[in-house]
Amino acid sequence: MSWRAPEELLDRVRRAAHQRGSSINEFVTRVLDAATDPELTDDESLRVRERLAAAGLLAPVGPPRPRPDEEDLAGARHRAGRGHQLADLVRDGRE
Repeated sequence: MSWRAPEELLDRVRRAAHQRGSSINEFVTRVLDAATDPELTDDESLRVRERLAAAGLLAPVGPPRPRPDEEDLAGARHRAGRGHQLADLVRDGRE
């Protein structure tokens, strides 16, 4: 996943992750998990869900989705590998 965010937000995410002793990736994963999985029940997850709900950012929960077929996934990966490199797209967007 690539994520563009204002520097101020990125700094807050870095600080929040550091305060919890986790990497940015681990922190963002937990936040996104809390925003999309109603089964998470630990106190920190509940606080995050409450904040996201207050900001109008809590994702609605739908029925579970079946996993895609492995053959379909393999085909999608193969086709995706022939596209443009993400680093090139980001670089071009910054120029």
